Amino acid sequence: MASLVPPPRRAALSLTSLIDVIFLLLLFFMLTSTFTRLGELDLSPGGPGGGASDRPPVFVQLAPDSLRVNAVEAPVADLAARLAALAGEGGMVLIALSEGVEAQRLVDILATLRGAPFGIRVLP
Repeated sequence: MASLVPPPRRAALSLTSLIDVIFLLLLFFMLTSTFTRLGELDLSPGGPGGGASDRPPVFVQLAPDSLRVNAVEAPVADLAARLAALAGEGGMVLIALSEGVEAQRLVDILATLRGAPFGIRVLP
């Protein structure tokens, strides 16, 4: 014999708890992200060569744990002043990367030299 009892009704689905979880996740990811402002570095492609400079280019060799300017060990703190004295205004600084140098180290050096009166070229 067929049952005369109607099937139980499902309760209406509440979206309040789902919205709460999404809000908490949004809050979590906003608080765990970094709030540092990222600086920009202007990278311009190489153009046609200009006239010959009266000074030879300054060679900077960047290694993971050291920095050499014209084959002489140099601290990063006085790098900009040292290169300005060697290259002069309108001079050229060539930066060569040794094996194992991280991109962040190169970016730190380029940020240190931002606004320098000489040209900078990173060698491949």
